[in-house]
Amino acid sequence: MGFPGVDFLGLDDMFSDDERAVRDLVRDFVDAEILPIIEDCAYEGRFPRELVPKMAALNLFGSTIAEYGLPGLNNVAYGLIMQELERGDSGLRSFVSVQSSLVMYPIYTYGSKEQKDTFIPALGKGEKIGCFGLTEPDFGSNPGGMRTVAKKDGDSWVLNGAKSWITNGSIADVAVVWAKEGGPDGPVRGFLVERGTPGFSSPEHRMKMSLRASVTSQLVFEDCRIPLSNVLPGVSGLKGPLSCLTQARYGISWGAIGSAMATYHCALDYAKSRKQFRDRPIASHQLVQEKLAFMITEITKAQLLSLRLGRQKDAGKLLPEHVSMAKRNNVWVARECARMAREILGANGIVGEYPVFRHMANIESVFTYEGTHDIHTLVLGQAVTGIPSYNPPQE
Repeated sequence: MGFPGVDFLGLDDMFSDDERAVRDLVRDFVDAEILPIIEDCAYEGRFPRELVPKMAALNLFGSTIAEYGLPGLNNVAYGLIMQELERGDSGLRSFVSVQSSLVMYPIYTYGSKEQKDTFIPALGKGEKIGCFGLTEPDFGSNPGGMRTVAKKDGDSWVLNGAKSWITNGSIADVAVVWAKEGGPDGPVRGFLVERGTPGFSSPEHRMKMSLRASVTSQLVFEDCRIPLSNVLPGVSGLKGPLSCLTQARYGISWGAIGSAMATYHCALDYAKSRKQFRDRPIASHQLVQEKLAFMITEITKAQLLSLRLGRQKDAGKLLPEHVSMAKRNNVWVARECARMAREILGANGIVGEYPVFRHMANIESVFTYEGTHDIHTLVLGQAVTGIPSYNPPQE
């Protein structure tokens, strides 16, 4: 039997037939292809690359793009894709999120026709894998402090610097790299760096305890020379990478719901079958019911928040601070649900027979990346007061 979903308020009625069809397609894919292998992949620290062509066949890459043979789904359908993938594993959702929102989106939005014609079809078919290089070893929450620079030299750009914590980095065929043009005071520009370019290397981060079924790497540029045509011509300044992050954070808000659904559903099933004290299921205990009541309530609120976000995005009314609210809230919800599910499962909560501890470890990374919980708190604080409490990035 496949996953029945978690829908306390009957929210299915608020989705269109097409949106439900997309969700159910990906839900079945997760049940059939991801869940049977993901615990072994996480234990072994292996990204299941064999799933890439299968995900491409379902049009999961760049699914909101309507050109190049891609389906042009609305943003709610895209969110439901992210939800179901993260119900499988955060690493798989991260892979699709990076490929779609952080690689295909900037190329499609800011790239030249030649760049789009070259990369969008190949990325959409999974024939090429992409990564997004913004975070640096010393600059995460403050991307404007980046030290990577790109200087013109004849018919080339020469890049020097380093990026860190880059999903897909070591397996990417093309990296969307953000660097300061000309020097440390120059504007931020986007550059396309292809695998095999001299001076470009991508060593993998090792010994991760989270996102173990995902590839996470550094990107190193040492006099890395790329053609002048490899700059994204349609954007200059931090608004380029920040607009990409808004796309990705939107997807994360849905993905976190999937993680919470997975841990809640596991805890509920376990509580109804596990018996203690006079041969009664632990679901009959008040303390366990309090945890389950908290989880279902917070999941339902997160669902409503992301659904509203998606409708606003489709209507062209979405603001970055709206996304900050959803990313901040929904990832926190997923984190709390994983913790409570682990408590309900007791010792069984730490073993791979159940998905809870894997989700709990994964969500710690999601809690931090693409804007930490604290930074999104300050974004919301500025939005409601009009007063920044830190130095926000200048777009």
